Amino acid sequence: MSQSFLQSGDWEKFQQSVGHQTFRIDDVLLIKKSLPLDKNYLYAPAVSLKSEDVNNIFSKIKDVAKENNCIFLRIEPSSDLRLKSYDLRQVEDTQPSKTIILDLSKSEDELLANMHQKTRYNIRLAEKKGVKITESHDIEKFWNLMKETTERDKFKSHNREYYEKMLTPPSPPLVRVGNKRGELQIKLYIAEYEGKVLTAGIFVFYNDTATYLHGASTHENKNVMAPYLLHWEMIKFAKKEGYKYYDFYGVDEQKWPGVTRFKKGFGGEEINYLGTFDVVFNKVWYAIYKLVRAVKRIF
Repeated sequence: MSQSFLQSGDWEKFQQSVGHQTFRIDDVLLIKKSLPLDKNYLYAPAVSLKSEDVNNIFSKIKDVAKENNCIFLRIEPSSDLRLKSYDLRQVEDTQPSKTIILDLSKSEDELLANMHQKTRYNIRLAEKKGVKITESHDIEKFWNLMKETTERDKFKSHNREYYEKMLTPPSPPLVRVGNKRGELQIKLYIAEYEGKVLTAGIFVFYNDTATYLHGASTHENKNVMAPYLLHWEMIKFAKKEGYKYYDFYGVDEQKWPGVTRFKKGFGGEEINYLGTFDVVFNKVWYAIYKLVRAVKRIF
């Protein structure tokens, strides 16, 4: 797989549109995140670094951090960080460190054969029930489902404006990967049954990979198995458009057992990334930051 969409120029523009200042250090995207008391930290998502460049790049990042009152760098490296003279600490994941990725070079028959029997059955059931999968530009449909999902499953989502900016303006039709690479597009697809939206997903298309980024659903009409057909149609669509991989973007049997079981049913390879690390530049302020975080969790 090639560079993550999280390091792309278009993702940087999106981050700026939702109010974050950004920096580029030797083509590494850094996103400035605010903390209380005029403090900040830098966030570098899904970074691919060559070992020989690491210490030189981090020296430059430290200078940017000092100029912007940033007390640490949060980074998701693709390889081990062998840093000299830096305080490195593993922390809770920001982006998922485990995922399931399908190889789209396989035929549709091979992809189906590699799925769990129940997954194949549920796809056929949704087709038989008449579930329809379409692209949508109606953020209201997605947001209503997201509110229901967060209340039901007890997790935090972004605010509505975040998703609106992510999907505005609507992406044009996809340009086949073989003809044009590196253009980030973000699209909303919905699954409808008898005129009601049952599930929706935000999908990212970038370089050689289609990624399922955000999803939401209702518990109504669960028996028609709409989420299964949504993913199968998106897998076929990505394959037809020339993408090499389909990334389900996040599995964890401890945190999300049901979602993980659902995604694993489609087959594919489980990928484990290194995780998320804080590189501490100011130990005193970092200790204060960690203390405040711990107190908030208690109360």
